[in-house]
Amino acid sequence: MPELLTISLNNVRFRAYHGLYPEERQKGNDFVVNMKVSYPPKAGVILSLDDTIDYASLFEIINSTMQKPVDLLETLVQTIAGSVHQRFPQVKEVTVSVEKLNPPIDKFSGSAAVSYHKAY
Repeated sequence: MPELLTISLNNVRFRAYHGLYPEERQKGNDFVVNMKVSYPPKAGVILSLDDTIDYASLFEIINSTMQKPVDLLETLVQTIAGSVHQRFPQVKEVTVSVEKLNPPIDKFSGSAAVSYHKAY
């Protein structure tokens, strides 16, 4: 089995306007995004940012995707994962989860989340 390095972004918070209902698009909601990206390292010990995937670049992908309202959390996680692989083709696995902290469901207390895992 080949070696893989994993970079994680954890509990990244956003105020965004995703959802099916007009009130969600107007008022927005709070979201938490988590991501894991695994890739084979170049030979030897990584000593330079050029030899790895910059987690700031991963954040840019998440941030830009979160700024474009969509109806479904499923769309968000798949779009983020696809954008990561497109920008960093060396990625072998990506897992993305998006949690909506206050879904508009009567008498519901909690959050709703969708996770997506893709192996390339």
